[in-house]
Amino acid sequence: MATYLDRILIAHRAAAAVDARSLDGLFEAARAVRLPARGFRDALAAASGRLGGRRLEVAVIAEVKRRSPSKGDLAPDLDAEVLAKAYAAGGAACVSVLTDAEFFGGSPEDLTAARAACGLPVLRKDFTVAEADLCDARLMGADAVLLIVAALRAPQLAHYLRVTAELGLDALVEVHDEAELEVAIGAGADLIGVNQRDLVTFEVDTARAERVVGAMPAGVVRVAESGIGGPGDAARLADAGFDAVLVGESLVRAVDPALATAALRGV
Repeated sequence: MATYLDRILIAHRAAAAVDARSLDGLFEAARAVRLPARGFRDALAAASGRLGGRRLEVAVIAEVKRRSPSKGDLAPDLDAEVLAKAYAAGGAACVSVLTDAEFFGGSPEDLTAARAACGLPVLRKDFTVAEADLCDARLMGADAVLLIVAALRAPQLAHYLRVTAELGLDALVEVHDEAELEVAIGAGADLIGVNQRDLVTFEVDTARAERVVGAMPAGVVRVAESGIGGPGDAARLADAGFDAVLVGESLVRAVDPALATAALRGV
């Protein structure tokens, strides 16, 4: 059975296969970008902390997300600039921006607008299948990229992590289970997200996230993704050991995104 991820990856790989741009030229342009990258991983580490084993607050990666393959339109007319400012006002540590157009209604322009509107590091939330995707992320102004273990072979993941670092970017490496976590750790990932959504059923499995986070070694910044509906979910995940939560749907649908962001942080 083809999963939602399979369908998206087929489309992205097809686009990569007909990309006639010079890879050498892309790397040259990406390395020449003078805009300093904002430290995505460092921002998450700084925004989360514990005192006597008790979580003080959880870092929030607030997402600019117009629609999803499973739920359709969420906020198709959102203004990325206005939303990013609200997220910053609510105390988000970082911003995530969907740039996939076909499945999520996003664009590089959304990322550029969001980054220019606030001082926060910005993740390019997309489906990386080629080195050109990493260069494009740097060129559009991203501070971090998403690398999905389920979409990449282990040697490919390790190579992309090296290229990402060479370009001055951070990488959020996404896993769904313990086997993928082992691959991520073996590739050298130090910023790992656990996607709670099952690839086949698309249902949220909170028990899996809580189980996988316990297997992460010290030094890894731990992010919970998908199915986080409000402060209660964020608090539970923080108590389980996550340093940050990545939240999109509940924030883009909130009447007051700044207030909703602050509530997720636990303040």
